[in-house]
Amino acid sequence: MAGVSVFDGAPMLAVMRHKALNHAFNRDPSPRKLFLGNREYCKDDGQPTVLPVVKKVQHHIVNDPTLNHEYLPALGLSEFNRAATALLLGKGSIAIVEKRRIMHLPSSKNNDKLCLALPQLLEDLEKAPDYSIVLLNMVAHRPTATDPTPAEWMQIAEVMKRKNQFPFFYATAQGLATGDVHRDAWPVRHFVNERFELFCAQSFSKNFTLYNERVGSLTIVSRNNYTLISIRSQMEELARRTWSNPPWFGARIVATVLNNPAFFAEWQENLKKMVERLMLTKEKLKEELRTLGTPGSWEHITKQVGLYIFPGFTGSQINYLMKKLHIYLSANAQINISNVNNRNLAYLVRCIHEAVSSSDDSQVSILNN
Repeated sequence: MAGVSVFDGAPMLAVMRHKALNHAFNRDPSPRKLFLGNREYCKDDGQPTVLPVVKKVQHHIVNDPTLNHEYLPALGLSEFNRAATALLLGKGSIAIVEKRRIMHLPSSKNNDKLCLALPQLLEDLEKAPDYSIVLLNMVAHRPTATDPTPAEWMQIAEVMKRKNQFPFFYATAQGLATGDVHRDAWPVRHFVNERFELFCAQSFSKNFTLYNERVGSLTIVSRNNYTLISIRSQMEELARRTWSNPPWFGARIVATVLNNPAFFAEWQENLKKMVERLMLTKEKLKEELRTLGTPGSWEHITKQVGLYIFPGFTGSQINYLMKKLHIYLSANAQINISNVNNRNLAYLVRCIHEAVSSSDDSQVSILNN
């Protein structure tokens, strides 16, 4: 029948909040509007950056006459898998030496002082059933930007070992917390040294600025190497059913950088400069808020790590910033600090000061330490 479609009954899904936030920002005519809710590392001009070493390697790959677009194995590019695992666990890891590798609770809670509430976290682990699978952010926790210290990780590992709990680490920003990829990987390496079996999902979107490549890997550490063949067969079958053949270009970029000493050194330097810039911006933001006399303590800003800060705004303060001051934040109020620069820092500080000072719950949301 004319005018009738087989798709007529398809429901329209609600617009995701992030998409709606972008839409609202784009429609806002204010020349002072500022979007702080994106996920990319941005340069001073507000545009997402591409690391210099990544640009260099892209050119190298495109002009390599020996490369082609042949299908990859279901488990991906082998040199990428090996390099990703070595980056995560360390080349001298006992799991690698012993050939024990193959290819919900958050790691932190924020209390009223915007820092890790370790007693409550340990209590949650104690209350969780034995043999639970525990999701742990390895570094630069989102959205809190608050990571356990090595001593606190040791306490977490101690409880989990006693309760036979299984760690599933999530590593999305290795190198972007301290600027040192090895230091940032300490939690996973400690658990491996403590003879845990574990999973770790890695993403290279942020630390390689490969946002649209969606390149990542899953490292599995088992207690012995007898189970490797069985586990590998299960993973290969899952991969084949899910995506059949993995993407090549992003994996090739990462593998080239990690396997070439010169490129690897340049990548580490790129990361170090990114982190230094983020830390300097956080220092400036904290100092400007302190100088202006903004209610509350802002010390947590410089204690938080990674691309974001978690200021602890309430819903009313977020709405005030967006509706009256044209400052757009995600629902949890995390701020992508790379979007703050010398051109907009003073304006942002005045806006935060106004929103916190004008809010009835300002003394509740931003507590003194």
